Amino acid sequence: MQYRELGKTGIKVSVVGFGALPIQRIDEKIAVEVLHKAFDLGMNFLDTGFRYSDSEYKVGLALKGRREGITVATKSPARDKKGMAEHIQISLKRLGTDYIDLYQLHNVKDMENLDKVLAPGGALEALKDAQKEGLIKHIGISSHRKETLFVAMKQGFVDTIQVPFNAVETDEIEELLDLAEETNTGVIVMKPLAGGAFNNPTAALKFILKHRISIVIPGMDSLEQVIANAQVGTMETTLTEEEQKSLDIDTAQLGAGFCRRCEYCLPCPMEINIPQIFIWESYVDRYNLPEFARLRYQSSSKGVDNCIDCGKCESKCPYELPIRKMLARAGEKLSQK
Repeated sequence: MQYRELGKTGIKVSVVGFGALPIQRIDEKIAVEVLHKAFDLGMNFLDTGFRYSDSEYKVGLALKGRREGITVATKSPARDKKGMAEHIQISLKRLGTDYIDLYQLHNVKDMENLDKVLAPGGALEALKDAQKEGLIKHIGISSHRKETLFVAMKQGFVDTIQVPFNAVETDEIEELLDLAEETNTGVIVMKPLAGGAFNNPTAALKFILKHRISIVIPGMDSLEQVIANAQVGTMETTLTEEEQKSLDIDTAQLGAGFCRRCEYCLPCPMEINIPQIFIWESYVDRYNLPEFARLRYQSSSKGVDNCIDCGKCESKCPYELPIRKMLARAGEKLSQK
C-alpha cells in the first residue's frame, strides 16, 4: 500500500481508504470482518458519519484492539454549537474511542450553511472547543459545492476538505487542488466510483490517484471490494489504453444527471427505495437486461406509483437532481411488459 501526507495534519494515510457508509447494509459480524480485512491490507484511514445509521457503532466494534495506527474520520450535519457538541460526544461513544482524528462539517452545501457554521454560536466553535479538550485532533469539511470548499480553505479553519471527484465530475478540480496545495489542505475524495456507475472500478480509482489528492475513499461492504480496492493502492497510476477507453465510454454515457447512490434522499416517506430504482433503470439503459430489471422492479413492494410528489428527496439530494422526474422516467421504462 502506498501512503501520502494528509495536508497539514502530518498524518500519513493510505492512498485508498475505507468509506464506511455502505456497512449500514451488512450485519455487525460481517462489518467487522470487512473492516479488519481493510486494516490488514494497509488501509489506515476510514470515514464514517453521525447520520450513517449504525456505521459509527460498527466501526467502533472493529476498532477494539485495532485503534492504534488507524485514522478515524467522522462528520456531523449540525450547524450550531450545541448540536455539534452533542454529536461529538455521541460519536465518541459509538466509536468507543477517547478521541477522533478528524471531525468534519458534513455536507455544507452552500454559503448560507457555511455562514451558520462560522457565526457566533455556530458549529465551528464546538469543534474548536473539542480540539482544545483533545476530543478531536483535526477539523475538516465536506461539500458537493466546490465554491464552499474554496471559501473554507481561504479562511483557513479546516485541515482537510472532502470533495466528490471522479472521471465524470471534474469541474474546477485543478483549481481546487491548486488552492489545497497552496494552503497545505488535505484532499479526501468521495464518490470516486460515482455510486458504482463505472464498469472498470480499478481504472476509475487510478484516474483519481494520478491527481494531487491525499486519499480516495470508495464505499465498501464486502471482502471482495476491499481486496480489489486495496490492490489499486499498490499500483502505478498510469492508465492503460484499455482502461482509458473504458472510462471514456462511461463518461460519455453518464453525463452529469445521474444518481450516485449516496442515499441522502432516503428515507422516503412512502418507503420507495429511490437509488435501487435507478439501478434497475441502468440495467435497461446500460446493460441491455430489460427483462431482468423489470422483473425485479415489478416484484418490489414500493414502486414509483407510490410517490406522493412531496419533494423531500429532492431537498436532500446534494446534486439537486430532479428526482421526481427521474423516478417517473424510470417507472415508465420498468413498468413496460
